[in-house]
Amino acid sequence: MDVEIPPFVRDTATQFGAGVPYALKVVAGQLADDPDMGRPSNLPGILTVTVDGDLFEDCPALAVGYIREPDRIEIRYVNPISFAEPAEPVDPAEPVEDAQGQEQQKERPADPATDAVTVREVADAWQRITGWLRQNAPDSYAGLRAGAGPTAIAALEGDLGIRIPVELHVLWLLTAGDDGVNDWGCGCLPGGEALMALDAVAAAYRQRLDAQAHEDTFNADRPEEERITVWKPTWIPVISHGAADGTSGLYLDAATGYLGRWSRYNEGPGDELDTLVSYLEEAADMLEAPALATRDKPGLVGGALVWGSRIDSALEDRWRPWTG
Repeated sequence: MDVEIPPFVRDTATQFGAGVPYALKVVAGQLADDPDMGRPSNLPGILTVTVDGDLFEDCPALAVGYIREPDRIEIRYVNPISFAEPAEPVDPAEPVEDAQGQEQQKERPADPATDAVTVREVADAWQRITGWLRQNAPDSYAGLRAGAGPTAIAALEGDLGIRIPVELHVLWLLTAGDDGVNDWGCGCLPGGEALMALDAVAAAYRQRLDAQAHEDTFNADRPEEERITVWKPTWIPVISHGAADGTSGLYLDAATGYLGRWSRYNEGPGDELDTLVSYLEEAADMLEAPALATRDKPGLVGGALVWGSRIDSALEDRWRPWTG
């Protein structure tokens, strides 16, 4: 039986640990001998087999999804099982109380098959963005940090006390922050915003929780309809206003999967009504088809990407709109 591993699966596998490609090769050999060894997944026609990470060096436990045809097998995805380990089966719309007695939503339950689609969507969108930067804005591309390792992400997860959603987990595996360009501090995302480094995520999360704790001392004496919420434990800061500007940005709600806007000035949070996937896909679309961009307009200052909304007097004469 011929077993195929598409290039995008191989590329994704390398991000999860140095031992994952070898583990995937071993699984492919096992599938060639026993094509029906997997169990049905929640995706039609896809079977899933698990891999014990302890059997391979630098390899987490894995879920490998594949399709079986009469004369061939194609591996469609590989995910660390930690992406799909909810503490308990939950209803994501069911409210619960946190340690302060505030009503919160539980984190979204995970599903390996759905997560596999999300992994591919995030990886595809980010590769479109970085491919554009590498070709057209090399200075901005150079400002991107290398991906974080699974151990670093697990440590942050423990620090925050919340399971990192799969879409954010895979993005950090690809790139663990954006240092921006020179003194401008412009990140590569629309509005000149920047993907936050992991240490900045932890610091902002703690600062926002402290801000909410301060509000809660007053909320105890406020009528319920007048209580103020500036932060929830399920909100994970992801994007800042600039590489050197952490006054505001976007968070990802682990309970709903949607982005929202945060500010250190305790302004009311704003819903973006974007998922991380749709946000990255739109950013890639704006770079590849600038004539259709609505939220912001990309442009170049030398070898750096500078979005139209971030042009100031120091850059105005040097800025050139990107027309494709």
